[in-house]
Amino acid sequence: MKPTPTKSVAVLPGDGIGPEVVSAALDTVEKLGLPLDFRLGDIGWDCWRQEGDPVPQRTWKLLEETDTCLLGAITSKPLRETETELDPSLRGTGLTYVSPVLQLRQRLGLYANIRPVTDLDEGRFDFTVIRENTEGLYAGIDVHGLDEPLWNAVRHHPNAAASGPEDTSLTLRLQTRHGIDRLLRFGFAHAEAHGKRLLTVVDKPMVLRNSGNLLRERLELIARDHPDIETEILNVDAVALWMVRRPERFGVLVAENMFGDILSDLGAGVMGGLGLAPSGNIGDHGSYFEPVHGSAPGMVGQDKANPMAMLLTVAQMLDHLGFDVPGEELRDAVRTVARARTTVTYDLGGTAGTREVARAVADRLGRKEADPAEDTVVPEDVVDRLARLDTASVSDALDSLGVGGVLAGLSARVPGARTAGLAYTVTYRPVGGDGQGFRNAANYLDDVPAGSFVVVDNAGSTTCTNWGSLLTSVARSRGVRGTAVHGSARDIDEIRAAGYPLFSTGATMVSGKNRVELAATGRPVTVGDVTVRPGDVVVADDNGVLVVPAAHAAEVADRAERVERTETAIAEAVGGGLRLDEARKRFGYARPWEGPARQTADA
Repeated sequence: MKPTPTKSVAVLPGDGIGPEVVSAALDTVEKLGLPLDFRLGDIGWDCWRQEGDPVPQRTWKLLEETDTCLLGAITSKPLRETETELDPSLRGTGLTYVSPVLQLRQRLGLYANIRPVTDLDEGRFDFTVIRENTEGLYAGIDVHGLDEPLWNAVRHHPNAAASGPEDTSLTLRLQTRHGIDRLLRFGFAHAEAHGKRLLTVVDKPMVLRNSGNLLRERLELIARDHPDIETEILNVDAVALWMVRRPERFGVLVAENMFGDILSDLGAGVMGGLGLAPSGNIGDHGSYFEPVHGSAPGMVGQDKANPMAMLLTVAQMLDHLGFDVPGEELRDAVRTVARARTTVTYDLGGTAGTREVARAVADRLGRKEADPAEDTVVPEDVVDRLARLDTASVSDALDSLGVGGVLAGLSARVPGARTAGLAYTVTYRPVGGDGQGFRNAANYLDDVPAGSFVVVDNAGSTTCTNWGSLLTSVARSRGVRGTAVHGSARDIDEIRAAGYPLFSTGATMVSGKNRVELAATGRPVTVGDVTVRPGDVVVADDNGVLVVPAAHAAEVADRAERVERTETAIAEAVGGGLRLDEARKRFGYARPWEGPARQTADA
């Protein structure tokens, strides 16, 4: 196999908290061991103050020599301050401040701003806002004091007539066939690459009638080349409402510059804040990636900034560079830390610092690298031994090893069922759009090996079902030992009658066929702060469900059996008249996984 070629990345830390979050993120990325060459460069407010150019020529040269760019955060200030904060030797020389972000987008031709909007907590939604970067109301055609041609365009408006050309301002929304076409084609390609079936074009066509009509015509034409993608044009205000009320309905949103700017920031709020929001800016021949948050100069040096947006931005950059699997691993690590809520910054309700959060994410990556379970095959006799044990005893054994295993929130739907099997993991994701058409998302069941325990992850959602009587019948015929659904099941009476071991977060009659689709099988599944990996042993009974990492399975079985022997010895002694505290002391209840303590001769 040929080694993966090294990719070069221009790293521009920028202003304010930019250097802090960039440094923390790069330390974390080292855990992935990727062939990346990070090259440091300069950009931002200090460059403007000291050199009169926020993007020096040496930085443009660096961008030409590298494959992509990772940008920190940029400080922008009002027009008056751009002059007053210049070095005295540069004042009055005619220098004009132009935002570094605008310079990068225009000079590199980066017309598409990609803003993923993902529910890191529960996985209820996962869509993308694609904002046009180069035209629309942000095209820069913004004039105060109108010349004759512009005045003639607005002079009949009563407010303009009352004000006169000298006291009237005008901003033009630029919409071109060239700009619309390349944006729509990018949106369709993104939808296809990410398994999305709905493309929503955001506009205000009933008000902006002529430019809106051009947009509709180009959409109808280009959509013919993508028959598998549904399309719709929605008013921007309606989209804003539905992003808050029903974000799961969307797949890919495409919008002109200003509408996209507003909606993408709303998307950050829907996610949980700017501290979780990544973005990428992509063109035909260039790209750069940056977190959405600003430079926050008031937080500099306080170790308070949330590094997750930058880490998710790096994951997006890795996808772009062709490192899809490491990118997903980094996202999974961020998702796990965010869900656990034990090591998060103040904006997510925690007290951890920037470096501490980044280390927690790095630890998740390091744990995955060091986890020997991926190469461990648990013998069938060990699985059978675990199946005969009470989950309480297995949990005690896991605790003795310092391993968490309880899949929180999953309850037994069939009383009296006790089972264990090798984890076969299944991940679902919400279907974009209005949910038209069945997805047949459970066909994976034909490939599940006998002796498996199916673990289905629908992010704990109870709005649709992912398991029912038909799947139960198929699973029993395949020799599947049980199912745990991080989500909802249905047909509970039929499943109970069959005696099939089923465990789920909830139960509902609402079908999942037109609400979710299969995202992956064989991918680690995280429930709360516990991760189930394919080949781990899932043990379940009326107490609930827990997972035993494959690498620890034999030792856990040994310890759990000793726990049960210890507790049996204590119970028999108490039944014979001994005080409970004396029985516990005699048989070593403080460390029950070591087995019943040997009785003394005079006991």
